[in-house]
Amino acid sequence: MNGTLPAKGSAPLSRRVTVLLPVFGLIVVALCGLFLFGLATARVGWLAVAIGVVAALVPVGLVVAGFLWVDRWEPEPAKLLLLAFAWGACIATIVALLINSGAEAVGDLLLGGGGGSKLSALLSAPLVEEAAKGAFVLLIFWRRRDEFDGVVDGVVYAGVTAAGFAFTENIYYFGRAFADYGFGTSGNAGVLTAFFLRGVLSPFTHPLFTVMTGIGFGVAARTTQRWVRICAPLAGYVVGVCLHALWNSSATLGGSKAFLTVYFLVMVPLFIGVIYVIVLQRRREQRIVAAALPRMAAARWIAPSEVQLLASLSGRRAWRRQARRESGRAAARAVGQYQASVTELAFLRRRRLRTEEDRHRQDELLRALATARADAMKLANSGNTR
Repeated sequence: MNGTLPAKGSAPLSRRVTVLLPVFGLIVVALCGLFLFGLATARVGWLAVAIGVVAALVPVGLVVAGFLWVDRWEPEPAKLLLLAFAWGACIATIVALLINSGAEAVGDLLLGGGGGSKLSALLSAPLVEEAAKGAFVLLIFWRRRDEFDGVVDGVVYAGVTAAGFAFTENIYYFGRAFADYGFGTSGNAGVLTAFFLRGVLSPFTHPLFTVMTGIGFGVAARTTQRWVRICAPLAGYVVGVCLHALWNSSATLGGSKAFLTVYFLVMVPLFIGVIYVIVLQRRREQRIVAAALPRMAAARWIAPSEVQLLASLSGRRAWRRQARRESGRAAARAVGQYQASVTELAFLRRRRLRTEEDRHRQDELLRALATARADAMKLANSGNTR
C-alpha cells in the first residue's frame, strides 16, 4: 500500500507553489513600482510626478480602451490583462532602465560625453525595451497556450503590455518637462508641448512597436510548422526593434524635419495598416464562430435559438443587456461567460482537436459552458419570481 501513496510533502509543495508564486510576483511588481516612483520623485519632485501621472492617464486610457475594443469577440481574462499592464509599467520599465543606463555609461566612456545617450537611444533602447515587453507575450504563449488563439490575442497582450510601459515612461517625461519649464511659454517647451507630442501625436508608438512581436506570436499560435513557430515571433521582434530604432533616430539625430517625415510617412501609414489587419482578423474570428455555431447546436451544446444571438457582437450585447435588465448584473455576467466559452470552443474545434491537450481543453470548455448556462438560467428564474 505504501507504494501507492504520493511522495511525502508533494501535495503541500504543489499548494505552496500555486499560492506563493503569484504572491511573490505581486511583491516583485510592487517593489519595482515603488522603486520607479521613488526614483522619479527624487529626480523631478513629487509635484512634477503628480502632474506627470495626470497627463499620462489620458493617452493610456484611450490606448487601453482601443485594445479592449479589439478584444471583444473572445475577451482575455481581466487578471491577465492587468498583469500585462503591470509587467509593462513596472517589470519591463525597470529592466530597460537598468540596462539602458548601463549602456549609456559605457557609451560615455567609449564615445565621450553625450555619446552614451545616443548609443542608448539608437541601439540599447530598441533592443532591450522590445525584448522586455515581448517577454510577457512569450510567457503567455508558453504558459497559457489555451488563452492564445491567434493574431488578435497577440496584438492585445502586446499592446496592453506596451501601454503600461508607455504610461510609466510618460509620467517621467511629462514630469521632467514640468520640472524644467512648467506648463511652457512661447520660448520654452513645457509639459503641454510634451503632452501634445507624446500624448496626442504619438500615443500609439510603443504599442505599435510591440504589436509587431504580438503579431509574430499570433502567427505562431495558428501554425503547426515548427520553423514558423520559431521564426514568426523573431521576425516580429526584429521589425519592432527596427521601427523603434528608426523612431528614436528621427528624434535624436534628424531634427524636427526628419521626425515629422518619419511620423507622417512611416508611423502613421503603418499604424493605419495595423488597424486594417486587426479589423480583418476580427472579421475572421466572426466567420469562425458563425461557421461553428450550427454544428454546436446539432451537438446540443447550445440551443438552436441561440445561433443568431451568438453570431454577432450586436446580438451578444443585446442578450447581455436583456439579462441585466430582467435578472441583474450577475445574470449578465453569466451570459457573458457563456458567450466567451462558446467562442473559445469554436476556435478550439477549428484546430480539429489534434492533441490530447486539445481534447482535455474541450471537456473543460463544455463544463464551463454548462455551468454558465445553469447559472444564467437560475438567475433568470430567480429574477422572474421576484
